[in-house]
Amino acid sequence: MEVQDYLRILQTRWRIIALATVVGLLGALTASLVSTPIYQASARLFVSTSSAASVNEVYQGNLFSQQRVASYTKLLTGTTLAQRTLDRLGITNLSAGDLAAKIKATSAPDTVLISVTADDASPELARDLVNALSDEFVVMAAELETFDPSRPPTARVVVEQHASTPSTPVSPKTKRNLALGFAVGLLVGIGLAVLRDRLDNTVKTREALDELAGVGLVGTVPFDKEREQKAAIAFQDGYSGSAEAFRELRTNLQFLEVDNPPRVITVTSSLPGEGKTTTAINLSLALAEAGYSVALIEGDLRRPRISKYLGLIGSVGMSTVLSGQAELDDVLQSTPFTNIWVLASGAIPPNPSELLGSTHATELFTQLRSRFDFVIVDASPLLPVTDAAVLASKVDGALVVVRHGHTKRDQISRAIGNLRSAGATVLGTILTMTPAKGAGAYEYKYYYDSDASGSTQSSTTTRSVQPPAKSGEARPSATTTGG
Repeated sequence: MEVQDYLRILQTRWRIIALATVVGLLGALTASLVSTPIYQASARLFVSTSSAASVNEVYQGNLFSQQRVASYTKLLTGTTLAQRTLDRLGITNLSAGDLAAKIKATSAPDTVLISVTADDASPELARDLVNALSDEFVVMAAELETFDPSRPPTARVVVEQHASTPSTPVSPKTKRNLALGFAVGLLVGIGLAVLRDRLDNTVKTREALDELAGVGLVGTVPFDKEREQKAAIAFQDGYSGSAEAFRELRTNLQFLEVDNPPRVITVTSSLPGEGKTTTAINLSLALAEAGYSVALIEGDLRRPRISKYLGLIGSVGMSTVLSGQAELDDVLQSTPFTNIWVLASGAIPPNPSELLGSTHATELFTQLRSRFDFVIVDASPLLPVTDAAVLASKVDGALVVVRHGHTKRDQISRAIGNLRSAGATVLGTILTMTPAKGAGAYEYKYYYDSDASGSTQSSTTTRSVQPPAKSGEARPSATTTGG
């Protein structure tokens, strides 16, 4: 992995890193709050030898004292002195081993000073323990260093500084714990983010999608929370990012097959929930905005959604026509949107694949092609059922909708394989629900000139289209206006 890869992971997986860091901080704070405060009392001992007459003897005595210091630090933390201290204080609920574990003795190099500390939850007890232990050691050292009762000991220990009652605990160290928790949480978060990225096999980039599908990306549609409540975009109300995305998709359709541009198009996806129905609706609206007459077909005969989203009658429609119970003109519905007519799914049949693969379906699409500029078919997902592959083989081609960060690589490969196995033409892919911010975001920013009055000027070509002709009538021509 390169530096850019790590930067991308930090940008896209920052929530994991932030969560792990917060957990680390909270864990450190909790540990600090529930820990019992420990106080430390400290005393200082001075080691010396018997008086000397000459400078040389003084020097030798000083070296002797420094050597004794190393041994004394071991004795200070032993159980023998600990037991004598407990007996001196009259403490019976503490063993010599437990007290020895509370005692620490250290000495600075080339000095004859020993620092003795005792830790305890009670600051008073810590003070009493270290003072009693220091006094007992003075006695103990004198006993050990006395070889002849008639002569002074070869070395002696003096308590140079008794311990005072500590006022602040030495543990827990909240600031240190918080810093450690932050560092550990941050490192764990980065590790989890990298691991999550390595294990993530969903599609998030155009390059990965192009490689998997073997066809180009026709358009990207940013995530728009409003589409959860209302599927159709209000193209006439402004130039939102979603509207511009579908306008770009409309433009790109014209370059898919220059010599024979597709006019009857199936919109499908690998699995449900990837935005195919919303894409089909708004692609139709974008085409209608440009003045084209559009037939929007509810080709999902298992879980139809278009009639529900647009508030139309769904009980009659495609299945009714394919089964010979009605003519196209009888079930084709107009919509509140200019230049758009909808053929609902009709009653859900027990055999959708057989109906869609029949000669009646071929005749239906031929009839629709002759009466509309574009026919957009919202088909079933490709992986659960074969309906979409059957449909795509009867039209000019299929657009495969892929949800950003949701659709897995193997699902895309299998879906494209199903289309090609059925002999369908894969026109391209559409990446939906792309992030509006951060890595992988797609922005649509357009600038318009304003005239002196402040009104916006647009160079969009408009077309005035009459309702589609009935069967047997001549198809009305479209007149182009605008500049």
